Amino acid sequence: MARLGSRRKKRSAFPFFLILTLLLAAGGGYVFLTYFEGVKPVIEADHLKVAIGKSTPLSVSVSDTKSGLRSIRISLTQGQVEKQVFSKEFPKIKQNVADGHHKETVNVDINIKALGLKDGEAILSIEAVDYSMRRFMKGNISLLTHTVLIDTKAPKIGIIHSERYIQPGGAGIVIYTVDDSVSHGLMINDAFHPGFPLLDESEKKYISYFAMPFNAEKLDKAFITAVDSAGNITEKPFAPIVKNPKQKRDRINVSDGFLSKKIPEFEAHYPEMNGTNVEKYMYANSKIRAMNNKKIHDLCMQPESKRHWSGRFTRMAGSGKAGFADHRTYYYNGKAIDKQVHLGMDIASTRHAGVKASGTGKVIYSDYLGIYGNMIMLDHGQGVFSLYSHLSQSNVSPGDMVKQGDILGNTGTTGMAGGDHLHFSMLVNGVFVTPKEWWDQHWIDVTIDGPVMDAKF
Repeated sequence: MARLGSRRKKRSAFPFFLILTLLLAAGGGYVFLTYFEGVKPVIEADHLKVAIGKSTPLSVSVSDTKSGLRSIRISLTQGQVEKQVFSKEFPKIKQNVADGHHKETVNVDINIKALGLKDGEAILSIEAVDYSMRRFMKGNISLLTHTVLIDTKAPKIGIIHSERYIQPGGAGIVIYTVDDSVSHGLMINDAFHPGFPLLDESEKKYISYFAMPFNAEKLDKAFITAVDSAGNITEKPFAPIVKNPKQKRDRINVSDGFLSKKIPEFEAHYPEMNGTNVEKYMYANSKIRAMNNKKIHDLCMQPESKRHWSGRFTRMAGSGKAGFADHRTYYYNGKAIDKQVHLGMDIASTRHAGVKASGTGKVIYSDYLGIYGNMIMLDHGQGVFSLYSHLSQSNVSPGDMVKQGDILGNTGTTGMAGGDHLHFSMLVNGVFVTPKEWWDQHWIDVTIDGPVMDAKF
């Protein structure tokens, strides 16, 4: 009986030891998976540059969702010389390694002069280590290497021709040479005017059309700028003489008859309008006008690189009703209610007169646009655009190529028009300019075609 009892004790002890073994194994597995995890940190650097200049920004995101980050190091190696760009150690926040620092975004400027490196090829290394106990407590390591070209030489700019005179609302050109540049053009005050090949890219001769806004009092900035692939920047100033034109001031009387005729048209397109007819008119004349002009500016931001036009731009036959940059004060019942500037030329002919393309170009817009009513815009290439508005109908669609003299549509009274006429505008890189210059063959010869011809040789 004693032996039977002993066997029962041994049999009852076996499950206990089995359970204990399983628990120890599970605990060991947990400890191993937690403290000896093998997931490496993740390095995200999707926009690493091929070239590095004198001072180049670098942005890197590093994460480790397991044991947390221990360190991040960034270095540049050139031959046998290694230079540290960035280094950071992360303390273990809590005893539990899973509560460590899990993500870090590094933003650093690589200063080649401070590092003492030379122009030429180098290896950019990004290293991240976590708090895993693997590798004899040294942690998992991730290493990203990237070959870069150190280039600290800025682009060279040579001016072939620059505009001598300019006036608010006027336009001009600069012709220049530039080498090894990925982006170049002119800065006129705070507006950028891109450069385009004068002949072909291999010649490295470029032309940039620029404009001075009608309300600019002076040129605070006027320079050619070029940026190469390494981020090196060159700025070469030029100094045109500013002439101040006389700008007309006009009085516009707003009648109840005009409001009752126009407000329903605007309400159909802008249902957010509210208040009295006068309040709705003021909203259209200011807020909608600003939105429309922003749309027009944006349409000019992707110009055709090839010049499509030649010679002067043609003017529609008819009498001039309003000029460019006329400063208008709007009155209702004898009281001034608004002030705006007219950014084009109004020409009146016969009712529903045919509107011709003033120059060869590509249709980029043909639709309704607020105060401009039914409107067409043409891209003539290299930043030059023309605009035709208040049309009763359009005969063209975006993408159409039209020649100078082709019928685009017919005049009308859509938008903020009191009578049948054409509102015609010229723009350079989204800036409204006076059409009178572009209608003048002498101005075209002296300002554009003459310098272009001289620069070709």
